[in-house]
Amino acid sequence: MLGRPVVPYDRAVAKEHALNGRRALRFSFTPGFRLPELEGQELEARVFTSTYFDSKDRALARAHLTLRRRIEKGKSVWRLLSSASSGTRVEAPGGPAGPPDELRSLLVGALGDRSLEQVVKVRVRRSGLALQEGSKELVAVIVDDVAVLDGRRVTERIKELRLELVEGDEDLLTSLSKSVRRAGAVSTGDTSRLGEVLGFGRELKNGKPGWSATDLVAEMLACQLVAIVAHDPGTRLGADPEELHAMRVATRRSRAILRTARPLLDPAWTESLRAELAWLAGSLGEVRDLDVFCARLEAGVARLGARERRAGKKLVALVATERGEARGRLVEALSSERYQALLVTLQAAADSPAFVPAEVDVRELAAKQFHKLRKVMDALGRDPTDELLHRARIKAKHARYAAEVAAGRDGKAAARYLQRAKRLQDVLGEHQDAVVADRKLRALAVQSGGTTTAFAAGRLAELERGNRRAAREALPKAWRRLEQAGARAWA
Repeated sequence: MLGRPVVPYDRAVAKEHALNGRRALRFSFTPGFRLPELEGQELEARVFTSTYFDSKDRALARAHLTLRRRIEKGKSVWRLLSSASSGTRVEAPGGPAGPPDELRSLLVGALGDRSLEQVVKVRVRRSGLALQEGSKELVAVIVDDVAVLDGRRVTERIKELRLELVEGDEDLLTSLSKSVRRAGAVSTGDTSRLGEVLGFGRELKNGKPGWSATDLVAEMLACQLVAIVAHDPGTRLGADPEELHAMRVATRRSRAILRTARPLLDPAWTESLRAELAWLAGSLGEVRDLDVFCARLEAGVARLGARERRAGKKLVALVATERGEARGRLVEALSSERYQALLVTLQAAADSPAFVPAEVDVRELAAKQFHKLRKVMDALGRDPTDELLHRARIKAKHARYAAEVAAGRDGKAAARYLQRAKRLQDVLGEHQDAVVADRKLRALAVQSGGTTTAFAAGRLAELERGNRRAAREALPKAWRRLEQAGARAWA
C-alpha cells in the first residue's frame, strides 16, 4: 500500500499538472503513402524511445491508462495518460528505477499492490505539420514511424498518422480527415496498433443477443469498475471536476445495478457490497456537491452588479475553502485500505457475482421501477413540496438505472425511454440543486457577517429560487414524455 498521494488542492496548481486532452483522429498507412498538400509550419523532426509499463494482468490497459518512460536527447520523462473523459495527462522527470512519486501516487487505484513490468519498448521517428492561423495553432498533423524493439532487434514497424485538434474547430478536423483518407490513410478508430500491443481495444457492451440476465449484470458491473478506476487518477488530481463526477456516477450505477438485480443475487453479499459503495459515493459526493454549488455560485456572481460581484467573490472563496477541506478527506478515503479492499471486491463481483438460482426477466425489473416512479409522480399533486420532488428524483434515478440493465435486450423503445428518463432526472436534479444552493446561500449570508456580502448572498438566493421555479415548470412535460415512453417500453 502506497502512502498518501501528493494531490494539488488549488485549481491553478492542479492545471499545471493535468493537461487537457485534445481530440485526436488516428490513421494507419502503407510505406508508399504521401500526405496531401497542406500549408503549415513544419514540425521539428524528433527521435525518441518510449518504454511502456503495466502490471502482469494489464490492469492499466483495462482502465484505459497508459504509463510510459520516454528518453529524448538524454532527458528521461515519465507520463501517465488517461484516455477516459477529458484525458488526464501528467508528466514528471524520472529515471529507470520506476515512476516518480507524483505519478505513482495516481496509480494506487488501478494497480493496488501489483508490481509494474515492461510491456513494450519502441523507437519513434516523428515529423509533421502545424496548421496555423496567424500565431494560433489549429491542428497538429503528426506522422510517426514506430519500431517495436526486442533489445536492438526490430520486431514490428507501425506507421501512424494522427490529427490532433489544438485550437481549431471540428469542421477543420473533419475536412482534414477526408483529405488524408482520400490520400490512402485508413482510420484506426480510438485505438492505435500500439494500443493493441499494450492491451487496449476491448470495449464492454451492455448486452448481446442470447445473453442471460446474469450475463448482463456481470458485464455491467465490469463496465462500472472500469469507469471507477479510469477516473481515479483525474479525481485525485482535482483539476477537472468532471473526472470526479464520472467516478461518482460509476459508483452509484454499481449500487443501482446491485439494487435492481436483487432477485438474482445473494442478499447478504449484495447488501455488504452496496454499503461499501455507499461509503465511496458519500466521500465523492461531498466534493461533487461543492463543485456543483461553486459552479452555480460563480455563474450567479457573474450576473451581479460590480459592487455585489466583489462581495460575491468572497462567498466563492468561502466555498472554495470548504471544498479544499472536503477534497482532503476524499484523498484520505482514496488512499485507505478500505478503498483498496472495495476495488478488490468489485473485481471479484464483476468476475463472479454471487448469483442465486432464479428465473428473472430484466425487463420486468425495469418495468417494476418505472411503475414505482409513476406512483410517486401521480401522488405529487399540483404544488408538491421540495421533499416530495427530491423523493421523485431518487425514484427517477432508480428507474433509469434499472432500464440501463434491460436496454441491451430491448432495442429502440428502451433507448427512447432512457433518453427521456435522463431528461426527467436532469429537471429534478436542477430543482434539487437550486433548493440546496438557496439553503447554502442563506447559511453563507449569516456566516459572512458583512452587510454587502449578505445582500449579495440574498440576490444569489433569489436567482436560485428562479431556477427552482423554472424546473417546476419544465417538470410536467418531462414526466409526460417519459410516461409515454415507459408505457411503450414496458407494456
